[in-house]
Amino acid sequence: MALDAGYVHAIFSAIAPRYVAVNHVLSMGIDILWRSRAVELIADWKPSALMDVATGTGDLALNIQQELPEIEVLGVDFCESMLEIARRRGLRHTLCADAMQLPLPSACFDAVSTAFGLRNMPDYSGALREFHRMLRPGGHLLILDFCIPDGIAAAPYRFYLHRVLPRLADLLTASATAYSYLGESIENFPRYEAMCNVLSDTGYNNPVCLPLLGGIAAIYFAQV
Repeated sequence: MALDAGYVHAIFSAIAPRYVAVNHVLSMGIDILWRSRAVELIADWKPSALMDVATGTGDLALNIQQELPEIEVLGVDFCESMLEIARRRGLRHTLCADAMQLPLPSACFDAVSTAFGLRNMPDYSGALREFHRMLRPGGHLLILDFCIPDGIAAAPYRFYLHRVLPRLADLLTASATAYSYLGESIENFPRYEAMCNVLSDTGYNNPVCLPLLGGIAAIYFAQV
């Protein structure tokens, strides 16, 4: 289970104005490459309508909108201050709503994506079932998120995540709390085979995990 939704909302509302720049700095720009890989996968599915959940300031949704203009993209987030920035950056269609209870009819999208968002939700399985409800038969789900890597990379990565990153974030945003929460949420998030099992248990078919950069992140995708 993730942390309280009200706590998460307060954190991301506070850091919204600097969210895009800080994420690129703290990831050394690698998150841009990860989103590009996600867009490549989505292109292969040829959806006509896609919902990007927990879209935040619109990074992934904007990539899809720009690279795949034939797709109607809806960016959904429960933080209006984030969506305001997404709209200013050019995201055409947005909806302020709770991903756990979307105010939309069932089976209205060919694809659902979420980048660095499922981890922040209060019930992963409940959110995945709601995404499943949104998908048409044969539709695809894509999840991009951080992981704790296996092997010798785990210890230095944890040191960066829990010791270095919050201090850098404090300098850049005056809010170390948000990035302390990031470390906790990554530690608790199902990874690799465990996430594939969660997807299977919530009704998805043929889940696949693609580890990224030695396993510090992964793309998961599955079909309904």
